[in-house]
Amino acid sequence: MDKIFDYKIPEHLLETIKEGMRVMVPFGMGNKRLEAYILNIKVVEELQYSLKELLYPIEDEAILDKKQIKLIVWLKNKYLCKYIDAIHCIIPAGIVNIEKKVLHLIEEDWEKSIGSKSKNQIELLRTLKSLGGKATLEKLYSRLAIKNLSSMLKLLEEKKIIQIEYDISSRVKVQTQQYAKLNLEEDEIEPIINTLKNAKKQREIILFLKQHKMCTVRELIDLLKITRAPLNSLVNKGYILLIDQEYKREPYKNIKFESLPKMIPNIEQKEVIQEITTYIQQDKTKTFLIHGITGSGKTEIYLQLMEETLKKGKQGIILVPEIALTPQTVERFYGRFGEGIAVLHSNLSEGERFDEWRKIIEGKVNIVIGARSAIFAPLKNLGIIIVDEEHEHTYKSETNPKYHAVEVANYRGKEEGAIVVLGSATPSIESYYKGSKGDFSLFTLTKRATSATLPEVEIIDMREELDQGNKNILSRKLYALIEENLKSKKQTILFLNRRGYATFISCPQCGYVVKCRRCDIAMTYHRTMKNLQCHYCGEKEGEPSICPSCGDSQINYFGTGTQKIEDLITSYFPQAVIGRMDMDSTSVKGAHQRILEDFKKEKINILIGTQMISKGLDFPNVTLVGIIGADATLNLPDFRASEKTFQLITQVAGRAGRGLEKGKVILQTFNPEHYSIAAASKHDYSSFYDEELNLRREFLYPPFVQLIHISFSSKNLEEVHTISQKITNNIKYILKAKGYTAYDEIVLGPNPAIIAKVKERYRYQVLLKNHEVPYTLLKSIVKYLLIDNRQKFVPARVTVGIDIDPLYIL
Repeated sequence: MDKIFDYKIPEHLLETIKEGMRVMVPFGMGNKRLEAYILNIKVVEELQYSLKELLYPIEDEAILDKKQIKLIVWLKNKYLCKYIDAIHCIIPAGIVNIEKKVLHLIEEDWEKSIGSKSKNQIELLRTLKSLGGKATLEKLYSRLAIKNLSSMLKLLEEKKIIQIEYDISSRVKVQTQQYAKLNLEEDEIEPIINTLKNAKKQREIILFLKQHKMCTVRELIDLLKITRAPLNSLVNKGYILLIDQEYKREPYKNIKFESLPKMIPNIEQKEVIQEITTYIQQDKTKTFLIHGITGSGKTEIYLQLMEETLKKGKQGIILVPEIALTPQTVERFYGRFGEGIAVLHSNLSEGERFDEWRKIIEGKVNIVIGARSAIFAPLKNLGIIIVDEEHEHTYKSETNPKYHAVEVANYRGKEEGAIVVLGSATPSIESYYKGSKGDFSLFTLTKRATSATLPEVEIIDMREELDQGNKNILSRKLYALIEENLKSKKQTILFLNRRGYATFISCPQCGYVVKCRRCDIAMTYHRTMKNLQCHYCGEKEGEPSICPSCGDSQINYFGTGTQKIEDLITSYFPQAVIGRMDMDSTSVKGAHQRILEDFKKEKINILIGTQMISKGLDFPNVTLVGIIGADATLNLPDFRASEKTFQLITQVAGRAGRGLEKGKVILQTFNPEHYSIAAASKHDYSSFYDEELNLRREFLYPPFVQLIHISFSSKNLEEVHTISQKITNNIKYILKAKGYTAYDEIVLGPNPAIIAKVKERYRYQVLLKNHEVPYTLLKSIVKYLLIDNRQKFVPARVTVGIDIDPLYIL
């Protein structure tokens, strides 16, 4: 039910209930108790109709503030998502149902310390006693109708009549450690020690705690080399108290970060820093785009801008596109600023993420570093948002709401008075277009921050290699350069944007290709796990020994993935230490960091990887980069294919020659004439941008139009085709009624999706372009048909997906 419902606030809760709180409400015919969020409170003189009353608050404080509620409404309207999907962006999974207060009656003779006039306190404490001296806050609210219950609880806690603890009803828990402390006055210690002459261990414990005041039980046992028995004896005698205290899980607790001194900026960097600093100092809001070649020192600019923001007493968010980049970014910011940093990304455990989120809520940090979802970090005094590698597709969410972190950053910047800094060596066409039109302030960095120069890129035409009898995955030139690099103890990066061992398995006899039985796509062979995997639904099956179609025993493995490259390179260069970085090799927690740390310490000679290694990584000893298959992204059925190819090549090439020695890049391709490959080989963004912009203008694609992608899926092929056609006809009918007769240029489809079947569901898609029609009208038509009246037009069996400004049309 994606609607706002009205509830009456009971009189005894009028002063307790606030906007942004979570409450329990009765819902539906059976008054089932459900969790709800208060998005608005209004005062009415007289109700024209009867309302149900909300039951009680889940916490005594609001979990959402006014700015976050406004952001939720914006997300819903912008991306046509549900309220709850938008709320879960801000309160991530596992954190929902955060805290339940548990009240303990700890003073048995409480009646002596409470006057007879304190009727509400007496009622509360008697209720608590009747519940066994322990109850959750929600249980008390359900039993009592007392005003100002929250303030009364605080007063009783101060009087040491009750103790308030926190219980977690979600998947994550507040971690606690048990501490031991003396329960003795100073003048009592010596007499008691004298009574323990025959209890040596007990005496040691008391003397230790006399000196150290308080210590965790675990440390006490380890340091004094004792068992739990003497400690328990002292607790039973009342000499020692055991106290549980919360401690926060720190993802980077045991890592020592080297200090990172402030660098003196070059002329280009200085100009950028000075202009943006003016906006920071004047509390102005604006979006800046820094187009800087790889190695131009964008990170130092970010660090110095963050320093200026902190000086103003404000806070900042730094977004990075890949988890792999997070450790390196964290290292630099910790190295410069020390404490006060929180980290948010999907590789943290739910508990670590929960604790980092709480640190932000409690105001204990001023800098948040993370991947896409960190854009929702609940900082109260936001001053700057930095989006590094702003062109990256990972900033776009693939689940509802299908938000783009850059768009959310721009919204938060305007609403909260913060500046937004976007940085990239290969800006997205849309961002650069906005920069050229003046919507963003555009800066260009043309020099590397150090004395290093851009690496030389040499294109190898693999068609010529084949003609000359070389059927290997490596060109002869790349092979020779790797060999030379190993001899000179320099490092090499090999890039291939395809994981697994073989792209597909096929029978040479009948042509059968092993496809996923649930999806319309070939399965990828993973040799280390000896199985075939579907990279869409995760389905796995064993490696076939014979063809399932004709029974032939000759099964061939076609295509090359990172696992196969690893095996080949190992056979070519047995003396080399080789590392691989892809989704498979980094699935274990902390694997990203371990691989990069080994590469940084030069324990790895050759690093093989997918796009995880294509950006942001800075290793001075890397002098050679080999791009194995530059054409992989070029041949995707996607209007952004050329842009993605240019970006990948440029970013990967930028990993070479970042130290004192000049770098070399070998770009292997079967399509050397293509404009994106030719421009990337010359590090020429301008010529690529001009060519690509002309094509986008000609074929009406962003930035000249905005898109809405609608996907339909069902287990019944005929049904999904019929429904998608019906919705398309309705869209055209409404457009025609509004006077837009050229609707064939606005509505494309319905067509089968590029991958026509995923997880046993058939897929159709419709694409809308706002060509000479208001984008708001298209959105309102989609909302009317597929949200407000979905039950009327689409049966429940058919799943509908709406993607505003899609990055992928699959």
